[in-house]
Amino acid sequence: MRLRPYESQDFATLYEIDQSCFQPGISYSKRMLRYFLAMPAATCLVGLDGETIGGFILGEMIGLEAHIVTLDVAETHRRRGLGSLLLNALESSVIRQGAVAMILETAVNNHAAIALWKRHGYQEEGILKRYYLNKLDALQMRKSLNSSPR
Repeated sequence: MRLRPYESQDFATLYEIDQSCFQPGISYSKRMLRYFLAMPAATCLVGLDGETIGGFILGEMIGLEAHIVTLDVAETHRRRGLGSLLLNALESSVIRQGAVAMILETAVNNHAAIALWKRHGYQEEGILKRYYLNKLDALQMRKSLNSSPR
């Protein structure tokens, strides 16, 4: 597996992966995904298995904090270390940009994601009521970042 920055021709595949990872209403519309990818402070990395995109991570800098917008790994590429590879690379990138912490939100019932975040040192910070679809709560998580990249 190797990583590279997002390229515009990746959009359709990233959208397809996002749709497969999350239920309608939680997954991003094409418009919202384009919006996040176009943000000036956005960083998007894609994970490749040969020439096939197996997943991606999208984050943004907000002052001295970084925010994970989404981490999506296609079903066929899960449990092979791609999510961790993407996460570690994004953390290193935002540390180089001056981030001192990373924040994210995940559905309270997404136990696999919560386990991944905890394995990587993220801690529960609070509950965001009715965050998804105006009915499903989200867990907000945070990690303090080292001052040196991995």
